[in-house]
Amino acid sequence: MYKTHSCGEIRSAHIGQTVTLAGWVHRQRDHGGVTFIDLRDRSGLVQIVANPAAPNLEMIQNVRSEWVLQVTGEVRRRPAGAENPNLPTGEIEVDVKVCEVLNPAKPLPFMISKDEDTEESVRLKYRYLDLRRERMQRNLKLRHKVIKFMRDYLDEHGFIEVETPILFKTTPEGARDYLVPSRVHPGCFYALPQSPQQLKQLLQVAGTERYFQIARCFRDEDLRGDRQPEFTQLDLEMSFVHRDDVLALVEGLFTAMIPAVTPHKRLLSSPWPMLTYTEAVDRFGSDKPDMRFGMELVNVGDIFAASDFMVFQATLKAGGVIKCLVVPGCAAYTRKEVDDLTTFAKEQGAKGLATLALTAEGVKGTAQKFVRPEEVAALQQRTGAKEGDLILFVADQRAVANKTLGQLRLLFRDRLNLADKDLMAFAWVVDFPMFEWNEEDKKWDAAHHPFTMPKMEDLPKFDTNPAEVLSDAYDMVCNGYEMASGSIRIHRRDIQFKIFQLLGIQEADIQAKFGHLLEAFEYGAPPHGGMAPGIDRLVMLLADEPNIREVIAFPKNQAARDLMADAPSTATDKQLRELHIKVDMPQE
Repeated sequence: MYKTHSCGEIRSAHIGQTVTLAGWVHRQRDHGGVTFIDLRDRSGLVQIVANPAAPNLEMIQNVRSEWVLQVTGEVRRRPAGAENPNLPTGEIEVDVKVCEVLNPAKPLPFMISKDEDTEESVRLKYRYLDLRRERMQRNLKLRHKVIKFMRDYLDEHGFIEVETPILFKTTPEGARDYLVPSRVHPGCFYALPQSPQQLKQLLQVAGTERYFQIARCFRDEDLRGDRQPEFTQLDLEMSFVHRDDVLALVEGLFTAMIPAVTPHKRLLSSPWPMLTYTEAVDRFGSDKPDMRFGMELVNVGDIFAASDFMVFQATLKAGGVIKCLVVPGCAAYTRKEVDDLTTFAKEQGAKGLATLALTAEGVKGTAQKFVRPEEVAALQQRTGAKEGDLILFVADQRAVANKTLGQLRLLFRDRLNLADKDLMAFAWVVDFPMFEWNEEDKKWDAAHHPFTMPKMEDLPKFDTNPAEVLSDAYDMVCNGYEMASGSIRIHRRDIQFKIFQLLGIQEADIQAKFGHLLEAFEYGAPPHGGMAPGIDRLVMLLADEPNIREVIAFPKNQAARDLMADAPSTATDKQLRELHIKVDMPQE
């Protein structure tokens, strides 16, 4: 072994002992002929001291940041007044007796010892250096603790971990597949799984009953801060369960895990609140509401039923709604600031934005001259608005009003710092629509995925009004993010076949793509359901990071490129010939 102890574990109990340490030079400094080195390994830092009489002093004085050293020396107490209370090893230091350079390091592209603001492209190119930083090491350790807790918890609750294939066949999950050409089957392709959906259902048919997997998944889609082309989820499935059985299991897991892995985080409530999809969108303007703060959307159409404001009247006659949002303490917004909010509202799809500012001098704003005093009084009673507040109105179709005010709600959340980052506001959203109309293709699409069980009482609506069919799907949301999506699955061939048909899939394609699943349902498939919490997004929230790239060891950038390895890259002509592939590049 290159070391007898880890750097971060040396304490006053080791004083007088001779230890051998190995690690990286975090900092090096000279004080009047005495050289100090902060030596770092995964466990932390310890101060190394080389006095003028130390062997190899010249070599020690010449070491630089991130050189790899092996040091043997005696642990001693730091001189009085030289202790570092901010460092776990701050009471002691190691007096060098022997020092060996195991490997020098070139000048660094950025500082490791400081968490300075470095351009992300540089960090990703030298990711192996970026990962040495304390922040990144902390994120990797947190991710490890989260996954370990999940495994231990599910093991205690009767689950078994089963690996499913990475090379499978294309399955409709809402994004493009990554295709893998087969050399031994020319012209044929595997697909990397967008999720192990069919396979985990088949495991329930196989009698596994309680399955889980830390599953790697792949989706070829446009990237955002909380998306990656490959990601990791806790995939789980259970037999002989109803919706609330699955929710209780997952809620128990997360309620126990949060204080165990991040003690400074607090749950907003336990048990978690449950909202229907319609309720979530109407109250918060989103099916993934951030419930750490109020500012709920309020329907005030009845208050303005007899309004003189023609915009309001026209909207109500067209079957639309008038909804508002109360922004605390922002009545003093300038005309330019209100104009900027109006522009933002139009970017969300609204026709415009009306405002009322409740000031000490009276009511002001773009809707001031159209609103009667009794309407203002009714508004204040309904919404709780008080002097100093700004009321924002959107009069439009319900979906547009909800979306616009929902986005304004989040804008002010960030602008006014309304949400506590240490508060974890978990909630369940249930009763999603089963289908959504695809106007471009003039057909119905699955709102969740086509393996979701519809509400049994809605089956007669398949042929009359698919828009009213509700699914037995559910989402776990937290702090404005969708953390997991799941459902009770279809386990009957007749229902699954009918849904494929309603989605416009031809019978030959149904058999080619899903024949194995439909046949399995004819061999005693049990009722089953599950869900798949995203691990990257969860760790991102727990670590207070702005995007999931900060909690993934080797992520892609926003263009889906690995800057460190320069991937994806071209294939050789020989590789393409073996795969029977010709590349048809787009014309420049």
